[in-house]
Amino acid sequence: MTTNKTFYITTAIDYVNGTPHIGHAFEKVHADAIARYFRLQEHRVFFATGTDEHGAKIARTAQQQKVDVNDFVDANAKVFMDMDKQLDISYDFFIRTSDKQKHWGCASKMWNALEQSGDLYKKTYTGFYCVGHEAYVTPKDLKDGVCEIHKTQPERIQEENYFFKLSRYTDRIKQAITSGEMQILPKERENEIMSFVNEGLVDVPFSRLKSSLQWGVPVPTDPDHTMYVWADALTNYLSVLDWADDSELFSAFWPASVHIIGKDILRFHATIWPGMLLSAGLSLPKHILTHGFLSVDGAKMSKSVGNIVSPFEVIEEYGAEAVRYYLLSEVPFTRDGDFSKEKLKARYNGDLAFGLGNFIARVTTLGEKHTSGKTHKDPSQETQSMLSEHFEAYSQAMQQFHTNEAIASIRALMQFGDKKINDTRLWELPEKDNKTFVEEINNLAHIATTIAWMLLPIIPNTAQTILKRFGITDTSKKQHWEFSFQSGDPLFAHKH
Repeated sequence: MTTNKTFYITTAIDYVNGTPHIGHAFEKVHADAIARYFRLQEHRVFFATGTDEHGAKIARTAQQQKVDVNDFVDANAKVFMDMDKQLDISYDFFIRTSDKQKHWGCASKMWNALEQSGDLYKKTYTGFYCVGHEAYVTPKDLKDGVCEIHKTQPERIQEENYFFKLSRYTDRIKQAITSGEMQILPKERENEIMSFVNEGLVDVPFSRLKSSLQWGVPVPTDPDHTMYVWADALTNYLSVLDWADDSELFSAFWPASVHIIGKDILRFHATIWPGMLLSAGLSLPKHILTHGFLSVDGAKMSKSVGNIVSPFEVIEEYGAEAVRYYLLSEVPFTRDGDFSKEKLKARYNGDLAFGLGNFIARVTTLGEKHTSGKTHKDPSQETQSMLSEHFEAYSQAMQQFHTNEAIASIRALMQFGDKKINDTRLWELPEKDNKTFVEEINNLAHIATTIAWMLLPIIPNTAQTILKRFGITDTSKKQHWEFSFQSGDPLFAHKH
């Protein structure tokens, strides 16, 4: 594709201390839908995801399971890749931070850049380290001395570390946020970060002694130290673009159009990461899009409670397209939401089986039975007005990363089409008024194919199937199509 428009989108890289749950799928399908949408807009898109594979927690878990740490991360990374494959995640590169060839050179280049800027120094640190977070914490981060998320007491550590002069970049980061140079979405997350930055950023540890942590990227200028996991992990967004080699990918795609992350890692991405980039003389990401957490049937996901939802199980039961649709439509991405198999079943039957599937079946069956050849007339003025209205609302929602609002526009258009079938009693028209039937079936073909095109980022395989039933195989861009009608098997079988 030859285009000057580029779009670089990333997800968080998943920590491979365990296997994926439905929350991981929630993030990945949203990123995928956005990437697919911008490809349809003829942008040159680069979509990166991957796994974060270093740190004390991973090394300890591998040791506890009595497996080699390399084998441990290989096995868990494969499960995350399998999830992406089953969900049809269309990434361009899957980065693994244990990949010495792809990632370590970039991490080392970043370290050297920070050092050359005079932003790294050694000092002995005494404080608390939460292994669950792979992060240093202060007493105000704890509740009754315990990490609120991991319900564990942090370890007290005293050792010599390299520190990064994050405090030096407080004002510049504040200015980047307030000017809109680096937008944090949604607004309440921006407010949260501004409140944090206004307190004054403090310098952060950027290494651990190798005697304490061997599993990680070595500090290039000091063999006695290992890079702190976040100093290493954040550079993945540059590694995938081959920044270490000053590649064409980097010059084409940096700065990132949007980093998609969970709210629990916002501070790392909105303070430490821009501090590193500023120190290295690099542009800041344009957007940091922060999503909420999924509970399950109203309760927080917890191994102890036993309510962790495996994406593989729901994909097996409902299919990947239905799971994608549910995750993209049920919960506003930037809010906390709730996963429920009952809600998934209701969405599946209501929106997909009886809604979309039934609508497409009605149009293709009647069209196949009562038309010959192809129809390519323009839609009526009323239909064209509705198509334009809902397509514009859909496009604005997708450009603002609001997939649930985009799907609401698709549903509204489908309801308009269903009402048109019922109001005209379309099934009676071939015998009563064939001219009106031909006009209405043409209108409905325009509605159905527009819906299918809008669904290409959401449920891509189903959308392609719908377009083929109207004789359309070139889906690269929405255009003036000719229609034929081919009925087929139900798109989604009703779940009892």
